[in-house]
Amino acid sequence: MHKHHQTSRPLPSPRSALKTASKRPNLKKLLRKAQVKPLKQVAALPFRVGSDGRIEVLLITSRDTGRWIIPKGWPMTGRKAHQAAEREAFEEAGLEGQIAASPVGRYQYQKRFDHGRAFPCMVRVYPLRVEAQHARWPEQDQRTLQWFPPEEAARLVHEDELQELLAGFGARPVDERG
Repeated sequence: MHKHHQTSRPLPSPRSALKTASKRPNLKKLLRKAQVKPLKQVAALPFRVGSDGRIEVLLITSRDTGRWIIPKGWPMTGRKAHQAAEREAFEEAGLEGQIAASPVGRYQYQKRFDHGRAFPCMVRVYPLRVEAQHARWPEQDQRTLQWFPPEEAARLVHEDELQELLAGFGARPVDERG
């Protein structure tokens, strides 16, 4: 009877793996990417209930590419995540309302910075029942705003997980939206 004897070698540390990979740029790039944890952002999902009982969600355009998104930004020192999301909704769309303290979901996307590099971002999304829109707000000259049925909004955004979140949001009973 033959016994197979295997010797196990410890896996290289990430630092030594990068050194080894330095001669192979593609592997080096992949290893660096694998070490990057997603950056964290918060977003508001503004919604209203029409007189016919139908839900609409507000999308805004991004400042750089003009694609449809929801108001989002970085966490803020001294504010809870949902409060930061509420602040972003005001700054980017002039909105006020009741924001849920718990996220309705999350989605990931690639955040591209001015220097051209992109990093993964994980965005927690907080429903915001819109009660008012200010006549003036900080970014009003930089964005377009439009209300959509959730299913249509889902077709307009680019991020797959945000598409699913929007489509699912439209199917939920009103009292479960936040």
